[in-house]
Formats: sequence, structure tokens, C-alpha cells
Amino acid sequence: MLRATLAAALLATAAPAVAGDVNRIVLNGSDEGLAVNAVADEGEGEPRSIGSYALRLYKSGDPSFPFDGFLAGVVRPRDGTLEALKFADINRDGKNEIIVVVRSAGTGGYLSADAFRVQKGVPVLVGSKSGLAANADPVAELSGGRASRK
Repeated sequence: MLRATLAAALLATAAPAVAGDVNRIVLNGSDEGLAVNAVADEGEGEPRSIGSYALRLYKSGDPSFPFDGFLAGVVRPRDGTLEALKFADINRDGKNEIIVVVRSAGTGGYLSADAFRVQKGVPVLVGSKSGLAANADPVAELSGGRASRK
């Protein structure tokens, strides 16, 4: 009886966080003519201040089922919480990159940003900046001040 109670208590403490605990940002747009829904969310059960984030791409189609057509995704480390998900042409080639912005949880609220190009439906990391001032424009920092935004 004591063993069963102890086992139940251990299982209860190891249960994953509920979905409501995950910080999720959804962005609809297009890149390279491919209509996509981009979703970034923090790792389930991880602290809000540090861990990982996943960027997933879904083929855009029926708005009633925006996440039915999974294309590809990537998992990256994060030092802070997800703040924004943007499309911007950081290299002025006429094709948008997907920008994931993270704000540090520590003193100063510093920003970091990762830029991904969509190549054949797959997000490919093309740039990253960290340690940016709290009021910095991460898109401009990634592009050297020459990005066009959508």
C-alpha cells in the first residue's frame, strides 16, 4: 500500500505541464510563394526563463484546419521568453525570412533574434543576434539596418 502511494506521488510530480503553460506565437504569411503558418512555442514543461523553442511550419490552406499540413520544424535553445514572430526581408532579396525574437528574463530584458529562410518547406537558420539592448530593433540588427518588413 505504501509503495503504491509513493509510486502515485512520484508520477504526479513528474507529470508534464499543461498546454496552457506553453508560450505560443502564430504567424500567417508567405515566403518564396509558399503560403505557410509559422508557429513558435517554448518547450513544454520548461521554465519560462530558459530552455528551447520550436519553430514549425505548416502549409496554409483551409483556415478551419491551419495545422493539418505539417512541412518541417526546428528546435533551438533560448535564453528568455518568446516575444515575437515576424516576417522580414533581412537581405533584400525579395524573399521574407522568419524572425523569432526572445527577451531575456534577467535584468535588462536584453533581446536575441534568430532568422530562418524557408527552403523547400524547411526552416534554415541564416542569422542570429544576441545581447541586443532591450529597446533594439532585432530585425534591423539582423539586416544591418536594411530590412524590409511585411
